[in-house]
Formats: sequence, structure tokens, C-alpha cells
Amino acid sequence: MASSASRAALSSIPLFHEKLLKSNRILAVCGAGLSAASGLPTFRGAGGLWRNHNAVDLATPEAFDADPGLVWLFYAYRRHMALTAKPNPAHYALAELARKRPGFKCLSQNVDNLHVRANHPSDQLSLLHGSLFTLKCTTCSWKDPYNIADPLCPALAPAAESNPDPTKPLPLLDPAQPLAEIKKSELPHCPDCKTELQRPGVVWFGEMLDEDMLDDIEEWIEKEPVDMVLVVGTSSAVYPAAGYAERARTKGRTSVVTVNLEITEEDWGRMRKGDFGFEGDASLLLPELLRPVIGEVKGEEEEEVEG
Repeated sequence: MASSASRAALSSIPLFHEKLLKSNRILAVCGAGLSAASGLPTFRGAGGLWRNHNAVDLATPEAFDADPGLVWLFYAYRRHMALTAKPNPAHYALAELARKRPGFKCLSQNVDNLHVRANHPSDQLSLLHGSLFTLKCTTCSWKDPYNIADPLCPALAPAAESNPDPTKPLPLLDPAQPLAEIKKSELPHCPDCKTELQRPGVVWFGEMLDEDMLDDIEEWIEKEPVDMVLVVGTSSAVYPAAGYAERARTKGRTSVVTVNLEITEEDWGRMRKGDFGFEGDASLLLPELLRPVIGEVKGEEEEEVEG
């Protein structure tokens, strides 16, 4: 466990700024905590239920095969929530860091599209788990890279409804309210093969991440030593964040910087000399931490999201 003296050094903003100003090759690994300040639920961990379904259990090919209507309702709701959310200052801070530091690369586990809407340069952003707004065929190679229709089809309209009574749960989210059965014929079908369903372009549990993207990340890490790894909204002890943080670490050079709502004693104890940990809301912390490079974060114009 880090001593109080070393804990102070690990959380020193002046020391971090000193390291940041010397850093050109910076890698960020972002998790769900980054979007928490935008009001998006993570559906992970304790309480990660959706209509009494474990949200993780809905994120599998097997669940989609068994009940595509239910799974599509879950993802249509997530699409609607992401469309009504706005990028927060942390998204804008990372996007500006990309513009100020050509050697910066952001790897995000988030599928909510908020990085894109904050105008993060696309060549410095890898969406590890895909996007809610990419659609693809369950069988053939057809893909729609960016679809923001809300609802996606009439059968999924309940996922895009506003709550008529804020004092009560949205009918869609109330397990006591039965769901109308959605037939396979009512769901979006592939326009190419005509027979198979469209599905969300996210990586489900049990599926592999995109090989070309992974090769690109490995090539970037191997190219030159990395000065700093920002682990934002996820734990540096949890994969893939831990894997990339350690993969990019060069002993005596790379600082791994954890920015999370909670940093466990185990996380603190794992930190090495030159690492940093900042506990709190990333939307408040990142603009402050990155200010010497990016200046003041301004709420830039978002990419258009209206359908």
C-alpha cells in the first residue's frame, strides 16, 4: 500500500503537469466512467439490470438468436439514451489533446459515439468495442457505418418514447409492464441478402475484436516508446485497460495515469514511481489535468445527430 508521502506524489497535479509537458507519445484507454457524467448508465457491475435481465447476458450472439426482439429493444434504448446525451468536458479535452499532440492515440471501450460527437480526430481514435450506431448483417458482409435513426423501426418505438410521468419508471424499463412480442419480421433486415437480421455493430461477449484495428494499435505501440498512458473511467487492473497500459510501458519512461471515480487500495499499491492517480469525476479532472497542453476546454459544436 502506498504511504501517505508517496500517495501525495502520485496525486500531485504539478508533478503530473511537469511530466505531461514533456510527453509527446500519449495513449489513452477509456471506459464507461468517462461517459458517466453525460448521464449514461454502464449496465455493468452491481445493479446492472435491464427489466430484471442481467445486461451482460443480453450482450451475446446466443441471446440475439434466442430473442432478437428483446435484445434489439435493449440496444434501441441504449441508442436513444446515447443520442439524447451530450459529450462532457472530458470528451472535448481528449479531442483537443489529439489536435495538440499528433502522437496521441485514444482507445475507447465505449460504444456511445460521444467521442465522435466531440469531434475527436478519427485517425487518433480506436473504438475497441464498436459503436451502437453501426449496423451490420448477422450473416453477410453488409454494414451501415453510421445510422442514427431513432427509432430504427416502428417495432422499436417504445425504446425512443419519453417518460409521461417522471415519478414512475418508463414503461419499457418497468419489469411489471409486459412487453409486446416483437416478431422477427418486424425487425430491420439486411438490404443486401434480404433474409437475415441487422444487428448492432458492437462486440458482444464471446466475439473477437476487429483484427485490423488490433494490428494498428500494436503497430502504434511498437513504433516508438510511449511517454504516458491515461487510464480514464476504468481500472488499470482490469483488461483490456491493464493489458494496454502495461504493453505500452517502457521502464523508467512511461507514466501510467489512472483517472477514475474510485481508485482501490490495490490500484494504488500497483502504481510505480512516476505513475499518477487522480480520484474523481473525469469530466472535471481531465480538463484541469490537460490544461497546460490544451488550454481552456470549450463546448465545441457537436456533429449533427438529428435523424
